[in-house]
Amino acid sequence: MTTSLDALLAALYVFIDDHVAPCRRIGRPPKLSDAELLCLAVAQVLLGFPSARHWIRFAHARLGHLFRYLPQQSAYNKRLNAAGPLISQVIAALARQVPTWHDNLRLIDSTPLPCAASRESTKHSELAGHAGYGYCRSHSRFFWGFRLYLLTTAEGMPISWCLANPKLGERQMIVALLERAHHLIRTGQVILADKGFTGRRFETFLAEHLGVHLVRPDRKDEPVRHGRLAHVRQWIEAVFDTLKGQLSLEQHGARTPAGVFARVGQRLLALASAIWHNWTTDAKIKRSLIAYDH
Repeated sequence: MTTSLDALLAALYVFIDDHVAPCRRIGRPPKLSDAELLCLAVAQVLLGFPSARHWIRFAHARLGHLFRYLPQQSAYNKRLNAAGPLISQVIAALARQVPTWHDNLRLIDSTPLPCAASRESTKHSELAGHAGYGYCRSHSRFFWGFRLYLLTTAEGMPISWCLANPKLGERQMIVALLERAHHLIRTGQVILADKGFTGRRFETFLAEHLGVHLVRPDRKDEPVRHGRLAHVRQWIEAVFDTLKGQLSLEQHGARTPAGVFARVGQRLLALASAIWHNWTTDAKIKRSLIAYDH
């Protein structure tokens, strides 16, 4: 197999068409199938088009050889915003195909997801009541939006994820995420997290009720247990850096809860597809997107 965007999209289309059940609809089937829609969405973020308007114009001019039908912007946005559950289903299916699915190590962390910059936007946005104000420690600034909680394999393959109001406690959201994704984790697995997830009762709950072991860097005010773990902690930070720097996570442009969920899922699906295809083609660096961004 060759490592290129065309090869990735062809392989992804076949995988979705063969292994993932399509959405049930009443009436005539759409001209653009669910598999084609997700391939089009993956190509959008891999080629660096945060704007749907610019992307559809480019697709009509350059990608006609890959898709038998290309929708207009409004139809594309409507279909993509409704595809959040299907995107999550495909990500979970892809994760099961990579060898690291069987490893005992999982990475988990959260990152800010800004959704508006002005005070007027926060008042009139459809996200009001869902999003909220939070603080980004890495940039020492406040933001309005969500926090993205992400569970991955060691090389960054997304397994499960969720969006939450930044005011909600991080340990509370980790428990909720792992409980919801209990069928995607196995008893005895190790969850590597940040030192912000400190709490003896929290760790005991994960071990006794979910059967997983939480490993995190030691704090300065507690006895030595696991050390600083600086090297392995950079793995999840590198995943977020890929999502923000190469897959335009913070430029999602969504204005509704369903839209934000789908647009974040779109970025995660692009990352999962690239990692899955890199394993298939035996690429040296599994999270590399260089072969697919042009």
